Amino acid sequence: MDRNLYEVSRQFFLEGEPVALVPFSNGYINDTWHLTCRNGEGEAHYVLQKVNRHVFKNPEELMENISRVTAWLKRKIRENGGDEQREALNFIQTRDGQYFYIDADGECWRVYVYIDHVRCYDEEKDPEIFYQSAVAFGRFQCLLSDYPADTLHETIPDFHNTVDRFHKFEAAVEADACGRAAGVQEEISFILQREKLAHVLCDLQAQGELPLRVTHNDTKLNNVMIDDTNGKAICVIDLDTVMPGLSVNDFGDSIRFGASTASEDERDLGRVSCSMELYEAYVRGYLESCGAILTEMELAMLPMGAVLMTFESGIRFLTDYLEGDHYFKISREAHNLDRARTQLKLVADMEEKLPQMRAIVEKYSGRMCAPLD
Repeated sequence: MDRNLYEVSRQFFLEGEPVALVPFSNGYINDTWHLTCRNGEGEAHYVLQKVNRHVFKNPEELMENISRVTAWLKRKIRENGGDEQREALNFIQTRDGQYFYIDADGECWRVYVYIDHVRCYDEEKDPEIFYQSAVAFGRFQCLLSDYPADTLHETIPDFHNTVDRFHKFEAAVEADACGRAAGVQEEISFILQREKLAHVLCDLQAQGELPLRVTHNDTKLNNVMIDDTNGKAICVIDLDTVMPGLSVNDFGDSIRFGASTASEDERDLGRVSCSMELYEAYVRGYLESCGAILTEMELAMLPMGAVLMTFESGIRFLTDYLEGDHYFKISREAHNLDRARTQLKLVADMEEKLPQMRAIVEKYSGRMCAPLD
């Protein structure tokens, strides 16, 4: 195994000697390995990650958020008679008692216990699996409903401030640092025509209409572990963006990723739409898990959350493309442009389907949903 990775691994209190590291995960941000250690009783398995310091500039605050939230979750899981070793992430301390290690090059590393006999789905379109992810994220929201959200660090300032994202997009268009704006005028126009849309949730939050909660902020299907034996969701992972936020945004991000009929970077836009079957499966699971703790306004704005998070993601992908692809990892030319186009196509489709989306939330919540205007 790589000597540097071996030395990094040995900074943590592991059960055995590191013997193998295999890269895995297709995340856009961090680098991840499956770490195997051998001891007298057999093998112990872990996940080793290098945190992207370009994105997460303060690992101390990031890991403080994660350690506090996971400790809270584990206590709640114990109180509910669950298995905290499988239903929550268990981070390993370093030899100096921290939950992360900074190497000589300034890179940030962490290790948590590998959960076996589970899998994460990237683009699975089975309504039952999507329902299970909704149960997991809803349970995550419910378990943290009485956590004091304002005590957490904002690890990425203005992460879901759609108004701020819109203004940064305008600046990227104006600067045109890579000379790409001329080729994406249709996409630029689509976004600029929806400036009012960017304000909807931000204005409600500013007016105190939507409560601040502990939110995951990356509620994609592949951030839920599904048990291989019974097909049930057991654990929410990838907690880097856990911080104060809106439940509506977490719900919306799940829909924009999981209810799409195509992959996030699909080039054939004719294949892209929001599946109402998948949307309904998610609404059912989410409200079963956390509907009781959501306010009237949160329930009413769930469909808008789906539109806004998809719109925001389109803005972010296109901004990154215009600025030279420095945030999201890419594997081909114009990859972020493909992602942006997919999101914008979904926005247009969701706008047409909003009456159906509202009716589905009303069906499972018994509440009326807010109109678009």
